[in-house]
Amino acid sequence: MGRLFGTDGVRGLANGDLTADLALGLAQAAALVLTQGRHADELRAAGKRPRAVLARDPRVSGEFIGAAVAAGLASSGIDVLDAGVIPTPAAAFLVSDIRADFGVMISASHNAAPDNGIKFFSFGGVKLPDEVEDRIEAAMAGDKLAPTGGGVGRIRRFADAEDRYVLHLLGTLDTRLDGLHVVIDCAHGAAAGISPQVFADAGATVTVIGSDPDGLNINDGVGSTHLELLQRTVVETGADLGIAHDGDADRCLAVDARGQVVDGDKIMAVLAVAEHGRGLLVDDTLVVTVMSNLGLKRAMAERGIRIIETGVGDRYVLEALAEHGLSLGGEQSGHIIFSRHATTGDGILTGIQLAAEMARTGKSLAELASVMTVFPQVLINVRGVDRTGLAGHAGIAAAVAEVEAELGDTGRVLLRASGTEQMVRVMVEAATEETAQAMAERLAEVVREQLAA
Repeated sequence: MGRLFGTDGVRGLANGDLTADLALGLAQAAALVLTQGRHADELRAAGKRPRAVLARDPRVSGEFIGAAVAAGLASSGIDVLDAGVIPTPAAAFLVSDIRADFGVMISASHNAAPDNGIKFFSFGGVKLPDEVEDRIEAAMAGDKLAPTGGGVGRIRRFADAEDRYVLHLLGTLDTRLDGLHVVIDCAHGAAAGISPQVFADAGATVTVIGSDPDGLNINDGVGSTHLELLQRTVVETGADLGIAHDGDADRCLAVDARGQVVDGDKIMAVLAVAEHGRGLLVDDTLVVTVMSNLGLKRAMAERGIRIIETGVGDRYVLEALAEHGLSLGGEQSGHIIFSRHATTGDGILTGIQLAAEMARTGKSLAELASVMTVFPQVLINVRGVDRTGLAGHAGIAAAVAEVEAELGDTGRVLLRASGTEQMVRVMVEAATEETAQAMAERLAEVVREQLAA
């Protein structure tokens, strides 16, 4: 059996891979592992129980999975504060805000409605390192906490969860959004009850789409993975910009007034340059992943901004931000992290900060995003191959070196094994789309031949 935890918690088909039994056992194991710190010890010494924040996105399976998680936690002596349907970054913020011992978010992010997932935040609202996830997985096979009588946990509604989060987001702004017309795509997800309110409270005129979650329509033709409706709506309404969230609102992509997509790389470029100019970018450094476009790196170098590169996954960006004490980082997919305001990627926070830069400068989003020129990037997923054979394969390494030599400083190559499937991702950037496509197809064919399953 492979590792239970993936790059962002435990994820699978709800009631298929991800059952109520699994959710309950996982919660019991997490209760054991995540209450071994000083804070939990102090609570127990004072005769109090540890606390956990529980939240979910609106997909229908979150109801039974959340109930199973709550039961597992309460049966382990954990008091559960059920925040209901709120974004993932809201759950992380609340863990920190009320000094809960940990938090649990039930969500499959941008996945379709049949999937779901369980992710954990430790004390302070931060994602778990691999080592702690491994301890939780190991604990599932051992004895659990089993208090009786008054030792069992209580499950209560976290009544002011949304209000706390909204006030926090508004408190990060030093510029109002008056005069801006924003279209917000909530992906029929967790942002629906919060993002439009925050933008409106900050002064923007708001048009909302994808804001009617029914438990089954999350990410269905809307949100950050389906930008076409947002693009049309921005143009048709004459809006200044569009903001697209995913199902759990931890990411943000944007659309300018012409309907052109502004991805996570361009958003980071805009925000990094803005913060650099205002003296807020710690050590003049931006943290990105290996998937970020070469154009972002060149734009930052031209402006004296250093880049630190990590593996793919916002958790690795977070780790680098914490290790170096930095303030801004993110992913091309739209997970942007402002470490002075948040402990994880926050799509609503990113959206209001991007809009605030427009309001502050009086520039359009297209003008701001022109700070970066995107290099054409082609990604081919080579499926049905032995992904474990990629590392150290001499033949593939030689083919990559040959392509890199041909590209010189006008492009880049990245091959990466999938973390969950028998698949290798081949990514090539080049000065032209045609060159990138040809080089990517050439390397993909080498991978197919050399790693045939």
